[in-house]
Amino acid sequence: MEEIKYNYMPKLVIVRHGQSQWNLENRFTGWIDIDLSPKGIEEAHYAGKLLKGYKFDKAFTSALVRAQKTLDIILEEIGQQNIPVEKDQALNERMYGDLQGLNKDETRKQYGDEQVKLWRRSYDIQPPNGESLKDTAARVLPYWNAKIVPELKEGKNILISAHGNSLRALIMHLEDLSKERILETEIPTGNPKIYELDENLNVLETRYL
Repeated sequence: MEEIKYNYMPKLVIVRHGQSQWNLENRFTGWIDIDLSPKGIEEAHYAGKLLKGYKFDKAFTSALVRAQKTLDIILEEIGQQNIPVEKDQALNERMYGDLQGLNKDETRKQYGDEQVKLWRRSYDIQPPNGESLKDTAARVLPYWNAKIVPELKEGKNILISAHGNSLRALIMHLEDLSKERILETEIPTGNPKIYELDENLNVLETRYL
């Protein structure tokens, strides 16, 4: 069969995984490999329904099951399970170190609201034995430049299923946001965000579906 050639500007879609079981339990998750909650599964199906009609050439996801399962459900919903998928820990959630597994409310009682806010919402302050957002960006962006940018520059449509902080690092880069702006940026679970890009990968338009 003759290969179909698509002629369009590159399109990027990013989606934060559906709610995980530890999101539901209000616990710091980070690199702990926690599955989706029942609500998270529903959110992933809904994301897929929103993306019906979109054609993707390749998908990228993290090494964690909650992002991978979200991607699998989306691809099943849109009937594109056979596209190439690349998984890499460069797209993993921010590693929360000693906070991983702890309840967020109990952590605030132990360390104080201000300290926990600094760990969660500052750009370059690390939680104990964990990563800051700056650290997360330091692994996300080289991977973006090495693996994803070349695909987009070939005119391919790309889908990324990842995490709140790995996607926040990417959004900061794509939209040229300040440290202050990106820390105020909330990324909803299971809600695809579309980027229309020009040939130099400048953002022409971005929106949530």
